[in-house]
Amino acid sequence: MTRDGIDGEAPTLDQARRQVEHYGLEVDPQAVLVAVRLISAGARVGRAAEAHFARFGLSTGRYRLLADLEDHGGEKSPSRLAVDLGVSRATITGLLDGLEREGLIARRPSTEDGRGTVAVLTARGAQRLRDMASEHFGRLEAMVGDLSVEERAVFLDLLARVVRGSAALAAD
Repeated sequence: MTRDGIDGEAPTLDQARRQVEHYGLEVDPQAVLVAVRLISAGARVGRAAEAHFARFGLSTGRYRLLADLEDHGGEKSPSRLAVDLGVSRATITGLLDGLEREGLIARRPSTEDGRGTVAVLTARGAQRLRDMASEHFGRLEAMVGDLSVEERAVFLDLLARVVRGSAALAAD
């Protein structure tokens, strides 16, 4: 079950059943199929998102960081960014370094902790977000445009439950 789920190439329930039987497992083949398709869809959406953000000279991570700064008054500590974005401090450092080189953020000493720094969204960074907003949000809307308002509400609920369950993949 490794196909990517496009144009009839998706793994089928029969394929999932065969694999479960082959390995002599007591698991629900439909649950396995849903998980496999979700992983495939996530990878596909991730690749599409990277292509989308590249149009604006960003990556998904760089965009998320800029948007998070904007949503929180334009400044935040690197450690708080790492927690809020769910990435490592090393990842945040790399993202900040690149964004700083482009003048989209600046670093300054923290007023709360003289030893630390905060990342600050620059006017240029805020302008980048404004410049891309119309196209960005329009494309996001188009991505789920085939879903009704009711379907989107159900999807959000289902997605939240699946995300909570995703810890099972990484559990020891």
